[in-house]
Amino acid sequence: MDSGYKNIGLSAVTSKKEVYSAEVRLRADIVKLNSERRQYRRARRNRKTWYRQPRFLNRKKPEGWLAPSIQHKLDSHFKLIERIKSILPVTRIVVEVAAFDIQKIRNPEISGTGYQNGVQKDSWNVREYVLHRDNHTCQVCHGKSKDPVLETHHIVSRQVGGDSPDNLVTLCQTCHSKVSKGKLVLDIENPVGFRPETFMSTVRWMLVNRLREMGNIVSHTYGYLTKSNRIALGVEKSHMNDAFVISGGTMQERSPISYLIKQVRRCNRKLFKGDRSHIKNTATRFVHGFQRYDKVLWNNIECFVFGRREKGYFDLRKLDGTKVHASANVKEIGLLERASTSLIEPFEWGTLLYFPKNRVPATPAPHRGV
Repeated sequence: MDSGYKNIGLSAVTSKKEVYSAEVRLRADIVKLNSERRQYRRARRNRKTWYRQPRFLNRKKPEGWLAPSIQHKLDSHFKLIERIKSILPVTRIVVEVAAFDIQKIRNPEISGTGYQNGVQKDSWNVREYVLHRDNHTCQVCHGKSKDPVLETHHIVSRQVGGDSPDNLVTLCQTCHSKVSKGKLVLDIENPVGFRPETFMSTVRWMLVNRLREMGNIVSHTYGYLTKSNRIALGVEKSHMNDAFVISGGTMQERSPISYLIKQVRRCNRKLFKGDRSHIKNTATRFVHGFQRYDKVLWNNIECFVFGRREKGYFDLRKLDGTKVHASANVKEIGLLERASTSLIEPFEWGTLLYFPKNRVPATPAPHRGV
């Protein structure tokens, strides 16, 4: 398994051939949907429960708690392995783990006490550090507005970029108002985020230990070993190729068919729409017997319903986003499979994933641990 933040590579091999190969694309909409739900819940409380006292001392998180988006990505790894075990006799699982030194990524020359003496040392909070870093001066007008009130503005939304100093800039209240209203565009480069690196550093041993608790024989390897083995074998860089190398693949016959798996949300909750409780849900789940993410057959092409119209026309696409038909009539399509949270599409990779002929591979580096 090539574990990851956005994509997961899966491969099952025997001594002679590869029997399963897949790439899984994880959900990336959970943070946005939770933020939207929080907005609607707050609005409802302000409208209907304004007279109640705020809740108090009941916000403690249990031990081992992870953010919902992170927890879902971690659980997806376990779910995928259990699904493979239900169809194949798995004897050993090899997982690639990774540890990222984010401070080293930011500053390659950092060492020793430099890790303890960060840029925010001796600052009361992030806001104070940002104001001090920018010399208490607006970074747009540089004090020309004579506005004494300073604001710390998010370069990209807090939902995307967080509250790190790299995502904050000092603006005077005049410029901040213009930026917020869209009358002024900041000429500042968007900050570089480290969410994938943070995720892998956080859950790597959770993943390995939990798999062992589930009764599996698990070993782990590292990214630099995967890279060296992949180069030695002469295969292209991809999540499925990495998974093949991680699982111990060398010169086995590759699977001619691979699978692209895309995870989607289960339903369309009314809470996300912001309608009042007395208004009937106006979004019809089924249109002429079809719903979003149903797998259908149109003109001998397997595709998925990504959009529906009341009059019976559907937007059909492949899982990679390729448009098949923007407005297919209901009479032209046939149902193959009902929608689920995991959409599966088989495809042929061609010759890119196969080894060059007459190539003798180098000896792969060993895996770590059992």
